[in-house]
Amino acid sequence: MLSRVAEKMYWFGRYVERAENTARIINVNTNLIMDLPRVKHIWSSLIEITGCEQEFQNRFTVVDERNVIKFLLLDDFHSIKSAVSNARENARTSREIMPTEAWEGINELHLYIKNNGEQGLKRTGRHEFLSEVLSQCHQLTGLLAGSMSDDVAYNFIKLGRHLERADMTTRITDVGCLNLLDTTRIELQDYDNILWMNVLRSLNAYQMYRQNVQDRVNGEDVVDFLLKNRKFPRAVAHCLSEAQVCCDALPNEDQTLRSITHAIRTVDTDVIRLLTEHKLHNFIDDIQLDLADIHNTIAASWFSYKINEDVLDTAN
Repeated sequence: MLSRVAEKMYWFGRYVERAENTARIINVNTNLIMDLPRVKHIWSSLIEITGCEQEFQNRFTVVDERNVIKFLLLDDFHSIKSAVSNARENARTSREIMPTEAWEGINELHLYIKNNGEQGLKRTGRHEFLSEVLSQCHQLTGLLAGSMSDDVAYNFIKLGRHLERADMTTRITDVGCLNLLDTTRIELQDYDNILWMNVLRSLNAYQMYRQNVQDRVNGEDVVDFLLKNRKFPRAVAHCLSEAQVCCDALPNEDQTLRSITHAIRTVDTDVIRLLTEHKLHNFIDDIQLDLADIHNTIAASWFSYKINEDVLDTAN
């Protein structure tokens, strides 16, 4: 497979997962703000999760509901719209690699967002809009799982999906910890249980958490579940294990496998219950750095367009 095609498959997987994750956190937090109108931190937290604080500040001066939703839904570079548009472009230029129905699916999602994006800016139509985006993302993921050969191309899609999923899990967990473990934020203490439930729902993890943890929802168990659980699909440990399986099926995988193994060791290192607020934040930062390193090794191993000088010398 050409490196440029492999890169397109990898980013296709990442962009579809990014669109789904962003739609979910907007939907969940919109529902939360209607239940807890006095909690004011939610909208700024969504920008923190995406890591686009500077880009948002360049566009808007006020962090309020309309500006945040407009940025996350319709921005040309950092939104659901841009993620789907990028996924569509990667699919368009590699249509012969994936099932025809997958191209049709991502194209339909692109057109739906283009024609109905404004509907999501108002609360009255937001849930319907985001639910449709989520549904189409799920259909696309299921379609690929059920009809695309489990070959090199699909492994790159899965590799991108799992890395993006692990990254979003660490971001949501990190922001949740900063908000909910900060003892200076008195206004949040009365809602501690509800807000940790919201963290779980942002990752579609609430029911699976309750099956695994026979106790009230609490920060220590939530963080431990989202980072270390090996069976839940959105837990970081599970995503890394799946990425490891994908790499095993690819050529020239040694460097990337070493990076993934290092990340797994990082996740397994600390006992969450023994970490203070500051140490927990640093621990999650270390995991995010490992995820960035995995991405870099993937790019270096499979997407580099630099011609090896030794090969040139041999050819001459």
